[in-house]
Order: sequence, then C-alpha cells, then structure tokens
Amino acid sequence: MSVFTPTYSLSDVELLQRERVFDGFFKLDRLQLRHRCFDGSWTETLQRELFIRDDAVCVLPYDPLTDSLLLIEQFRVGALLDERSPWLFELVAGIVEPGESIADVAHREADEEAGAQLLALEPICRYHVSPGGSQEATHLLCGLINSKGLGGLHGLEPEGEDIRATVMPRTEAFAAVVEGTINNAGTIMALQWLELNHLKLREQWLPLLAADLAARAEQASL
Repeated sequence: MSVFTPTYSLSDVELLQRERVFDGFFKLDRLQLRHRCFDGSWTETLQRELFIRDDAVCVLPYDPLTDSLLLIEQFRVGALLDERSPWLFELVAGIVEPGESIADVAHREADEEAGAQLLALEPICRYHVSPGGSQEATHLLCGLINSKGLGGLHGLEPEGEDIRATVMPRTEAFAAVVEGTINNAGTIMALQWLELNHLKLREQWLPLLAADLAARAEQASL
C-alpha cells in the first residue's frame, strides 16, 4: 500500500448531529462528530464549525504563441489586512452553479471577467482550499487563449464586480510569485505548474491556436 493511501475513510467518521447556524450568501454548519484514531480507538464527541461553499473553478488563460498569460486584478475583502494591498492579482474564477460542469464555469468566467474565449482546457489539479474548517474545493485549470486584443475592464456590475484584466509575459508573472507580489494560493499553484509545463503545453497547443487563427482569417475573408 502506498504511503499516500489514507489510513481511514468516511466509514470511520460518525456524524452525530448537524445544525445550520448561519444561512446567508455563505453558510455555516455546526457538527457534532467523532472519528477513529490512528491507534484504532475513537475520539470523544467533537464539535466543529464547517464553512459551506460550493466548489470553485480557477483558470489560468495562457497564450503559447506569445508565451504570455492573463491575470485579473480586483478588490478582495478577505485581504483587508494585507500589508501591501487588498487588490490582488488572481486567476479567472467562479463558483460551480447547480447543473454546471467544470468546463461550463471556466468558459463563463473567462468571458465575464476577461472577455476571453478559451479554445482548450488542461486540468492542473483539484485541491481543498482550507480543509480545517471549509468544505470548498477548487478545480484548477489552464486555458488556451489568443491574447491579442485582450485586457481592460470587465466584470458584472449587478454583482459588484470591478475587474481589470492584464496580459503579461509568463516570465514576469512567475517573477512576481518568487518576489511574493502574487500571494494567493490558486494563482501561485497555477503559475508554478505552468513554469514546469509550459514547453510541453506550447508543443501541444500551438497547432490548435494556429488552426483557430486560420479559421478566423478564412471567416474574415468571406
């Protein structure tokens, strides 16, 4: 058995009580539970608060022709105490709504937050955001774009979104990770992944981008 195979599973947790204690845009449940210990015994009854939020999708739009990518900048209330600024450079992102696929969310948010069309998607990983107290998981993807003409101000006004999209060289974005200027988890992870995989990704995606550019040129000539 691999060292990375969990010792126990959900069957080793006993949920005794679950109570909704806050029901707004976000939700909060209070749980009474116990679980098996590594020595085979069981814990006493534990009380835990669980932050309820649906899964999210985060996309790093990447142009292999220019070796550039697109990041968005927006105000984040959770970063109010950030010593640098509560305006963060981030990935395109959104919450998975009922009936939506991961790809649906990626395409929707790329359009709403950056005016970008995703030509292909490459999964990076799925990770738990803060499993000590939140059930939210994030699906991290890289998306193929033609970055020409992209950038500027975007977002849905009814949702209070005020978003600036910026196209920048891959090397410049990764330098911001190294320097600590980019300081949110999903963006750091995606840029580290791209740093490791950009050569393979360019080989894989350049033919797709060339085909799309050719189709656009043919359509324009009609």
